[in-house]
Amino acid sequence: MNPKRSKSRNGDKMPMVHPNAAAIDVGATMHMAAVGADHAPEPVRSFGTFTADLHRLVDWFTECGVETAVMESTSV
Repeated sequence: MNPKRSKSRNGDKMPMVHPNAAAIDVGATMHMAAVGADHAPEPVRSFGTFTADLHRLVDWFTECGVETAVMESTSV
């Protein structure tokens, strides 16, 4: 790792572009979902892959004020 690239020049943080975003790690038997730490007391949760589980995920995102989501999935 290049130490010159690991820190910004002034120690400034990058601006937040999507403050109401969520992330989902898509799995075959379970999905891991995360929202910002300021959006929920438990910002990371796991959900099953069946329809009822996905409805619970959507309900949770709605409660947390999520406006956009990113998804990641890898396969063998």
